[in-house]
Amino acid sequence: MRLKCTIATLVGFFLIIFGFVGGAQALVVNPTGDAETLASNLIGAGITLVPGSATYTGAANASGLFSGGAASGLDFDKGVLLTSGDAVGAVGPNNATNYSGDNGLPGYGPLSDLSGYTTYDATILSFKFETVSGDLYFRYVFASEEYNEWVGSQYNDVFAFFVDGVNVALVPGTNDPVTINTINNGANSGYYIDNESGTYNIQYDGFTTNLVAKALGLGTGQHEIVLAIADASDSDLDSGVFIQGSGFSPEPPQPIPAPATLLLLGTGLCLMGLRRRLH
Repeated sequence: MRLKCTIATLVGFFLIIFGFVGGAQALVVNPTGDAETLASNLIGAGITLVPGSATYTGAANASGLFSGGAASGLDFDKGVLLTSGDAVGAVGPNNATNYSGDNGLPGYGPLSDLSGYTTYDATILSFKFETVSGDLYFRYVFASEEYNEWVGSQYNDVFAFFVDGVNVALVPGTNDPVTINTINNGANSGYYIDNESGTYNIQYDGFTTNLVAKALGLGTGQHEIVLAIADASDSDLDSGVFIQGSGFSPEPPQPIPAPATLLLLGTGLCLMGLRRRLH
């Protein structure tokens, strides 16, 4: 196929890309606490969900399916959102610094152990799966209203992905769990995005960059994953974890091109086409 490029094509391409960057599609969250629905929306090629194995513990309004993530700063567009409060509260703009949904539910012991503090309002999704290669990879983003004012405090909201009992949601290059106190505007700040000014169309005051969880050498047969999130020390101020839809894979994920990269690529191809036509 030949690329026919004109000035009008270039202008149109710029408008499409900048419309995408500007958040033409707002974040949309459809709440659901149905375990099978949530689990099946995570499974990708090469991973099989064991029928009837999915369970959900938490408030029905605390989780859901989301879309419009890519235009809202998440890098991936669709997936599953688990929160410690109200899932719909994740929708931007960031017009409240202390958005909070108190579901009046208990915490989760393994998360309390990771956080170092008693947890509350836990949301837990678990299911069994099989992987063709013995490995598992998937992308996620952690976000919270605890940022930035409660960094370094006891309000160390936490989440984890336990695969056969081992947490695989770690700060890159370490064995540390991802919490308010391990990735923020001071610690491991290269993995942190500040949203207090409302730059991104998400209610949370801050969130991590696109991170990858991985469990290697699992072997054949069935394995269990428990995805859990909770508030720490009290039930105030929501936190959430966005997990890429159909992202569970036996292969490492490919890098997602930034919109600016797509713009440069498209412009370069168009200019090459114009140059060939002029000679």
